[in-house]
Amino acid sequence: MPAGQQTHVEDIVDEIAGKDLRDVILVGHSYSGIPVGQAAERIGGRLAQVVFVDSEVPIDGESFASADLKTSIAENGGFWAPLSAADYGGQGLTIEQIARIVAASTPHPGRTLTEPAVMADSVGELPATYIKCLLDWPEPNDTVAKLLTGDRWRLVTMDTGHWPMFSQPSELARILLDAAR
Repeated sequence: MPAGQQTHVEDIVDEIAGKDLRDVILVGHSYSGIPVGQAAERIGGRLAQVVFVDSEVPIDGESFASADLKTSIAENGGFWAPLSAADYGGQGLTIEQIARIVAASTPHPGRTLTEPAVMADSVGELPATYIKCLLDWPEPNDTVAKLLTGDRWRLVTMDTGHWPMFSQPSELARILLDAAR
């Protein structure tokens, strides 16, 4: 059976516990913000900071998948099909970067997107930095905007698209290092 969302959460938590890591900074991009946020809550005092890179955030009982995405997953044998090169347009990527991403893409297990998140508290209770990539969409979604009004979250913007690890890796690294301080 393909991995589910809780598999991803448990893998993160097990890695941290198994290596007895402390002062952990977890980083989640896009979908992975959902399992990273849940793992951040579960590791408790081991967490220093969670960084969400243009990502979704976990809300207890809610999943990542919209009705359209659930239909697409069902039509693709339980997997989210990889994006095409055209889907990466307008995101500040070069043709070479897009080709590299597309060539390495594989189908994503649908259960990770359809399972609901499990949170004991609000993700807003976590110490967090949210990196918003402005070419993807100029404003954080409503859920993230509300979280940013709390005193534990801060917003950092990048003038790039949804894949800053390709389009602006040095700037992203600088922001991540700053979050670690």
